[in-house]
Amino acid sequence: MSYQHTNWLPVNNFQDTESVSKAVDIWKKGGLVAFPTETVYGLGANGLSTEAVAKIFEAKGRPSDNPLILHIGHIEQLDTLVLEVNEMATILVETFWPGPLTLVMKRKSGVPDIVTAGLDTVAVRMPDHPLALTLLQSVKLPIAAPSANRSGRPSPTRASHVKADLDGRIDAIIDGGATGYGLESTVVDVSGEEPVILRPGGVTQEMMEDALGFQFEQNRSINLTEEAPRSPGMKYRHYAPNTELVLTTGLEHTNDVLRELKRSGKRTAVAVIDEWRERVTADVVFTLGAGSDLHAISSNVYRVLREVDDVVPNVDVLVFQTFEDKGLGRAIMNRLNKAASNV
Repeated sequence: MSYQHTNWLPVNNFQDTESVSKAVDIWKKGGLVAFPTETVYGLGANGLSTEAVAKIFEAKGRPSDNPLILHIGHIEQLDTLVLEVNEMATILVETFWPGPLTLVMKRKSGVPDIVTAGLDTVAVRMPDHPLALTLLQSVKLPIAAPSANRSGRPSPTRASHVKADLDGRIDAIIDGGATGYGLESTVVDVSGEEPVILRPGGVTQEMMEDALGFQFEQNRSINLTEEAPRSPGMKYRHYAPNTELVLTTGLEHTNDVLRELKRSGKRTAVAVIDEWRERVTADVVFTLGAGSDLHAISSNVYRVLREVDDVVPNVDVLVFQTFEDKGLGRAIMNRLNKAASNV
């Protein structure tokens, strides 16, 4: 698949009717549009059209057994996509939608197999971004939308990231500025008796436990290499820069690793909280935000993973500090561990 030209649709305000109309028209004709959400940029197609959704997999180079998330603009659309919205799902919808939370529920037969990788469940969310909601409410269709990047690359948090990966492969990119959270949505399976987090994100386990009034079962085993993963981000290596990525724990460990890399002749970059900027020595220093502001840090993770490849010349290794594995830190570490993995 090759498009002669990818339309660039800048949006000066989130009620920009001309760009919205163009995007809606492309979707209704079976095309692909990249658009901003509060998490990352998504690559959207008509989620009820097998042919349209197939273009997503082709443009991204995405494995066909990796399910997609359907994005909706009205809660009432759930009734057309899922068999039942149980009590758990109802509470989570009422508490966190619109927002960075995806719910996995038993699907209705009208949802194409290509969206769900043939599973009996479907993942659905309502994004909390004014432009995304305007688009979804205007098109009146569920839009299948994974992140708008080539498969395996860091997810895009700016329209320029989408252009770098997908220019000439999709119909249009809507430029709505930088995204907020900078990490993909939380995915939780509520199709059974107990909720199971398949991917951590901006809606944390602690927030959901507080809303539901009980603690989730601990150490629940999720088979990350199962034949048909129930959620995006479970089976394959994701988010990885081309530059080698090394994770470190604490300031002392970070400096030890940097010194050893320098002794071996490597050109290094390091990503650390603002407070460490003057306390680390590397060829390039990326700052992520204040150590107390995990939201700011999460919004900068993918930016750094992209810039170390695309902006900074001749870096051999990116050293990235780690964070406590709880709350939003759990989502940050999920992405960093995936990016550093060889699987």
